[in-house]
Amino acid sequence: MNSEALIRHSATDGGRSESRHAEPEFVPSASDRGPIADRHPGPGPALVAATHGDAAPAEDVDSRMSTAGGILVDRAGLWDAEALGDVAAATFPLACPPDLAAADIEAFIAEALSGDRFGEYLTDPRRIVLKAADDSGIVGYTMLVTGDPVEPVVAHAVSVRPALELNKMYVLPGHHGGEVGGALMRAAIDTAHETGCAALWLGVNQENLRAQRFYGKHGFRIVGTRAFTVGAVRCRDYVMQRTL
Repeated sequence: MNSEALIRHSATDGGRSESRHAEPEFVPSASDRGPIADRHPGPGPALVAATHGDAAPAEDVDSRMSTAGGILVDRAGLWDAEALGDVAAATFPLACPPDLAAADIEAFIAEALSGDRFGEYLTDPRRIVLKAADDSGIVGYTMLVTGDPVEPVVAHAVSVRPALELNKMYVLPGHHGGEVGGALMRAAIDTAHETGCAALWLGVNQENLRAQRFYGKHGFRIVGTRAFTVGAVRCRDYVMQRTL
């Protein structure tokens, strides 16, 4: 599952495996993490994942990335952890397959998208978290992960190195169809360039057609498949790559 609403990708968290809960999905807002699958009527959040490549340390990336339509995309800090967790909890369910049980979704949110988990992500030197905010607060975010893909099936599919994983991208439903998703995607692409990467990659649920269209619009192409576990359910993702 993947981006504007939610695009899911697996990654490794320190020596801790995230593969079972790194599923990126996308529910678009007119932005990225963008599109959510057609199975979800109405606005929905998105999550995008990408893989790691030989990238510069996260702290080398300029904190202020871009602005669009009153939206500021900036580097998130530890103080944003709870707000990011709230956005993720509100948007992740919208990017999930319709037959996925609520208990599995709730388990994934508790394990991978809580405020405490975001605190870990924000202090992980391999991760870059960008937030999109307006006067009301954070309305979306994306998470990028540096380093080569961990899963063998993904490492085989992603042909360009170094690559940056677009691991998560979410946009609140009220901001779908606006500038948030596009601004987050542009910031992610800029970050990939700034960290010296030659490609971005992500995982998106095979049922999330809207997210797939969103990513295709931004130059991503399907290069493989993988399994992504949410709760007790193994979902099927497409692996998508964009060469920079």
